[in-house]
Amino acid sequence: MSLSINTNVQSLNTQRALTLHAASQEKLIARLSSGSRINSASDDAAGQAIAARMTATQRGMSQAARNISDGTSMLQVADGAMANVVDNLQRLRELAVASGNGAYTDKDRAALQHEAAQLLKQINEVGGQTQFNGNTIFAQERTSIGGDERKRTVLDGLKTGWLASSEDMIKQYYGISADGARITVNLEGGDGGGGVLASVSGTVGGDGKFNNLSLNLDMADFGTAATPDGGGAPFYSDRIVAHEMAHAIMGRSMNYFGLPQWFREGTAELIHGADERLRGAIAGGSTAAGIVGVIAGGGFTYEGGYVASRYMHDKLKDLGVEGGIKGVMQYLDQNQSADLGVALNAVTGGRIASTAAFLSDFGTNGANFIATKMDLWNADTGAIGGLDADGTTARNARAVVPDSGTSNASDGLANFVVTYPELGGATGVNRMQIQVGDGANDLIELQFSSMNAGALGLADLDLENAAVSLLHLDQALEFVNQQRVNVGAASNRLDLVASGLQTNAVNLAAAKERIEGVDYAGTAAGLTRAQILQQAASAMLAQANSQPRAVLSLLR
Repeated sequence: MSLSINTNVQSLNTQRALTLHAASQEKLIARLSSGSRINSASDDAAGQAIAARMTATQRGMSQAARNISDGTSMLQVADGAMANVVDNLQRLRELAVASGNGAYTDKDRAALQHEAAQLLKQINEVGGQTQFNGNTIFAQERTSIGGDERKRTVLDGLKTGWLASSEDMIKQYYGISADGARITVNLEGGDGGGGVLASVSGTVGGDGKFNNLSLNLDMADFGTAATPDGGGAPFYSDRIVAHEMAHAIMGRSMNYFGLPQWFREGTAELIHGADERLRGAIAGGSTAAGIVGVIAGGGFTYEGGYVASRYMHDKLKDLGVEGGIKGVMQYLDQNQSADLGVALNAVTGGRIASTAAFLSDFGTNGANFIATKMDLWNADTGAIGGLDADGTTARNARAVVPDSGTSNASDGLANFVVTYPELGGATGVNRMQIQVGDGANDLIELQFSSMNAGALGLADLDLENAAVSLLHLDQALEFVNQQRVNVGAASNRLDLVASGLQTNAVNLAAAKERIEGVDYAGTAAGLTRAQILQQAASAMLAQANSQPRAVLSLLR
């Protein structure tokens, strides 16, 4: 091997090794001191990118957890506010029940109404002032859960007296009742104002009974006057309903379509009286003889059917039939295949042998009956059981249908199952979104409905009408309770999401640690090796640097 002093190759190689060992030692020390395998992109470019994304997800999930905590707190505030609303509604309901106490005076009810007004103000205060972090929680709209006001008033009347009172009257004076069939109340459609006010529709069964019954009320013809009677004088809404309920009950208790139309409509008029209709027909140019003649000749008019039914009731009482026309109705109820003629023959012992025999007698004596037995100008409507028909107390247009019936059924009827329409009323909704994850679509929407008296359908709450007040308060309570259920469900959902975030955070941290976490045992061993190699390289560098001195020995 030749000796050279211009280039010390061994020294250069040793220097390079020393530099590499120093760099390796520096990297290993950085890993051990930071606890991370990746301290720069050069350590692991792909791993660093993955770890960065995981870090973003971790921080997003941490903030989402804080968001959930805020959302839960807001729900707790809302639930507490609604609990206060429920307390106020419960007290209002107590006041409504108290108002129904007949022993209370007008002054007592005025005091109850005054307290009710204060409670409603408190509900408005809660609904308008409940806030979280400066944001009003509940919506402020006053759109009522009761929906269309006119329809709501009609349903109030049906539920609190019109149906039950009609059922009671028909049971009392006709001795018949329905058989538990279903009847659906329909407030849609109709032929508009001035047409048919109400009707009962359905299908005809093989036994002549009404099936699939529907009580149809044309809202264009129903007045806006509130319960207990509804509508306007003299044809109050409760009288219209009584007429139609006569059809419905007769339709379920006898061979309805085997009866003549004048009898079906006449008895429906007789239950509430129709002196006003008869008086109007005569004022319009009809004569008593003409009205009677139409029915006797096989035709039909409402006023004629009414007069014929009144005449039959009077005639049967004269013949000793207990209850008059009630005896015929009960016979038809108990003998499903019988027609009117058979019933008349049976209850009179053959003294009225047939429908034709009755019509012949009516044709002869009906006009005189109108002139001598029917007082069309007093306050009595001519209803069965009243002053004109039965010599009892006068029953005027407002009082002929009692304001409350005896049924305790929740739907208003004892012998029908009633299906009422849903009015579809809805309050305003305040929507708040909670970011519950680190993704753009990780959102949960919280909804808070209006909680003011107007939205709850209580803006015009009048305890004077206790039955209607109870209906409205029960509806409001049901609504608020449902909102509390929704809040509770949302709170439980947030709790579950928070639990899921915690689990995901743990798993994500473990995954990130596997990517960038340092292996202390292996790294420490590598550092020891690097330190030994560096020390060895330092020693060898000294040796390599001393080799050119051998040339001096050759020059001596």
